[in-house]
Amino acid sequence: MRRILLVMVFILGVLTIGLKDMYFSWDDDPNLDQIPPGSIIPDNPPEPSRGVVDDDGYENFYLGTDFAEPHITMNPRNPTQSFTAYNTNSVHATINGYEWFTNTPGFGVSLSGDPVTAYDSLGNLYYENMRNVGGSIVGTQIIKSTNNSQSWLPSVAGNTGNDKNWIAADQTSGPYANYIYSTMTPGNVVRSTNQGASFSPVFSASNNLPGMMVAVGANGSVSGGAVYVVTNTGSSTSPSFNIYRSTNGGGAFNFMSSSQFVNFVGTFTGGRHSVEGMRTRPYPFITADNSYGPNRGRLYLVYPKNNPDQSGAKPDIICRYSTNGGASWSSPVLVNDDANTTQNTQFMPATWCDKETGRLYIKWMDTRDCPTSDSALIYATYSDDGGATFAPNQQISTQKMKINCSSCGGGGDPRYQGDYDAIVSNSQTSIMSWTDFRVGRFDSYVAYFPDYAMKVNTDKVNFSNGQTANIPVLFPSSKLYTNSVTVTATLDSTPSSGSINIAFQNGRDSITSFPDSVIITATAVGNVTPGLYPLRIVARGPNGTPAHMRKVDLLVNASCISVMTNRGTLLQYTINGTPYTGPEQFVFANGTNVTISAQPFLTAGSTKYVFDNWSNGGDTTQTINVSQNLDLVCTYKAQYMLTMISSQPHTFGGNEFYDSAATFTFGVLSRRYITPTDTFYFRGWTGLGNGAYTSADSLGGDDSVQWSMNNPIVEICRWSQDPSPIGISQIGSEIPDKFDLFQNYPNPFNPTTKIRYDLAGNTDVSIKVYDLLGKEVKTLVSQKQNAGRYEVSFDGFDLSSGIYFYRIVT
Repeated sequence: MRRILLVMVFILGVLTIGLKDMYFSWDDDPNLDQIPPGSIIPDNPPEPSRGVVDDDGYENFYLGTDFAEPHITMNPRNPTQSFTAYNTNSVHATINGYEWFTNTPGFGVSLSGDPVTAYDSLGNLYYENMRNVGGSIVGTQIIKSTNNSQSWLPSVAGNTGNDKNWIAADQTSGPYANYIYSTMTPGNVVRSTNQGASFSPVFSASNNLPGMMVAVGANGSVSGGAVYVVTNTGSSTSPSFNIYRSTNGGGAFNFMSSSQFVNFVGTFTGGRHSVEGMRTRPYPFITADNSYGPNRGRLYLVYPKNNPDQSGAKPDIICRYSTNGGASWSSPVLVNDDANTTQNTQFMPATWCDKETGRLYIKWMDTRDCPTSDSALIYATYSDDGGATFAPNQQISTQKMKINCSSCGGGGDPRYQGDYDAIVSNSQTSIMSWTDFRVGRFDSYVAYFPDYAMKVNTDKVNFSNGQTANIPVLFPSSKLYTNSVTVTATLDSTPSSGSINIAFQNGRDSITSFPDSVIITATAVGNVTPGLYPLRIVARGPNGTPAHMRKVDLLVNASCISVMTNRGTLLQYTINGTPYTGPEQFVFANGTNVTISAQPFLTAGSTKYVFDNWSNGGDTTQTINVSQNLDLVCTYKAQYMLTMISSQPHTFGGNEFYDSAATFTFGVLSRRYITPTDTFYFRGWTGLGNGAYTSADSLGGDDSVQWSMNNPIVEICRWSQDPSPIGISQIGSEIPDKFDLFQNYPNPFNPTTKIRYDLAGNTDVSIKVYDLLGKEVKTLVSQKQNAGRYEVSFDGFDLSSGIYFYRIVT
């Protein structure tokens, strides 16, 4: 029977289609700093905070993964209490200065982010977040806590507007003490005079660009007597910073000045300023001096600015100050002190003026440690002379981060990765929060500055009854920290019999200069119950900050055995018959016999893991008499399956596991295989999978192949009944249930493509190619073939670009 199955079109030539990521198909209004629609906002459970300590002993506190744009505040009545919030509603707080917890509030409304925070002088915490209705931002909602976020009161309506809010509290004992002020684009100011119970509008000014902010300062002898609002108007590349001041607690505001200090930050693209593909902004950050220091009443303005001030240059951090309420400004003061400022990028500053000392703090992102300027660290400094000069800049973050974080989840072009972060202070130090991309996520970090390094030279100490262990606590250096540090040491648990006495050698528990150290002594008194007793070592500045903690495990009459495999939690081991997966730490009394057994092998799909060795050289199952700490790693080597598919049973080496990277051989027993009815000729291999082998041609010369692999692979053995080598491959051993012809791939192509077809029975086969006029241009197949699935290659190098048809006849 003769039948024509399908006539299908393929296009010869290369067609390139420009596609845009779905995240970025949105109306990116450069005058709004909102999270791009479609951005991937993490929905992660709270992670326990932990200190990330570098080799020098400096610590960043990792809080978890959020969605950028943090703001931070500190309780003026208790400096060890700080609170920070990240987009969209992720919060973290500490009550002891070094351990952070999460108690996220329920606002009772739909939120859109841009969190900002403030403390009043009574220790009340205020947390503001943008509110949306039906997907549109309409204002803010403000929630209050009286115990640093351990519990929350019901939220209240705050400001009205459509973008970028800010908040400030009067922390003085002046006539407007504990007033709360909020600003929001397009220019609205509200205040609360009843400690956040309600908010009322007090002022409105134009603010068409993001960056409207509020700060509280002194007005002569009146603490909190000056409330400053800065608006941001004009065009994105020529913004005006407009200063307004109230001297009656926000009852009325007077215009003070308008200045155009900056045009560009980084590269201007897509209507936005950007650095290395990350969007940024010349926000006008303001802060004011409420202290009784020599610069009381001074107003500060901090912003980034290109040098030279043109698109594509690299920005610096600039500070200006005003001694007349913002009516006029000082000359610009360069904050960053890198040797060649035009070669490095400094951007995204934040600032705070301490209300007790008048010290002005500034932090920012800085590329000076990266010659290619595509990675940054967090830097900070301070001024004690009213912004005239700044202390030597200090690196704060403990690891570089790639600026353009394509894996973080933000959208837009340039990419949203947060538009601001923050810093706050007490009389001894500041604490700052930022979003860090060091591991390709929006990770949340905080750190102190000025700060000191703190190290212990071990994490475990072993001793027995009647013995004393010495634990040195080292303070090798500081970053502009000059105050004293006091150390305390306490046990997290105590033995049921006997006791462990903790003391300081020579009674010395503090230092006053760097480098220095103190030595903790731990003495086992009486018959101490064998076990592990964690020792918590906490160091603090005079007011409780900066605060850092290190732990040392005291092993009394006992030792620790740490066990893990090199395959994560995939394989299982047993300790005294109890199964475990993943790393575990076990504590046993000295002299105890412990039986440890490894799983001999595990087959997981096309991969097999086979026991290789224990790190101590022991057998698969071994018994250890515990006498000292021991780290045991069970190593498994990987073996990968070579799956072979062949229509003829004339192969070797297939469907077996082979050691990773080891050389092995596979092939066919001979190039010709004769059955009672047919003769088949070997025509090569088609490999599937990363690292598979594919024949260079169809001559069938590679009947024996030496190979190695690092992944499971599939090798399809190609056979033909035609003794002459052509580009036809049999690609499967199964018999199709119908005749079929499939779309060629790739399509479009240049110059080769493949055509697959199914034969439900033995038949004569003809496949021909025609041009648009129906003229035959090439015959691909013209022979008798057995039932099976086939693939034929077609090379159109000698044809013109255009549209062609192919047809099969059986």
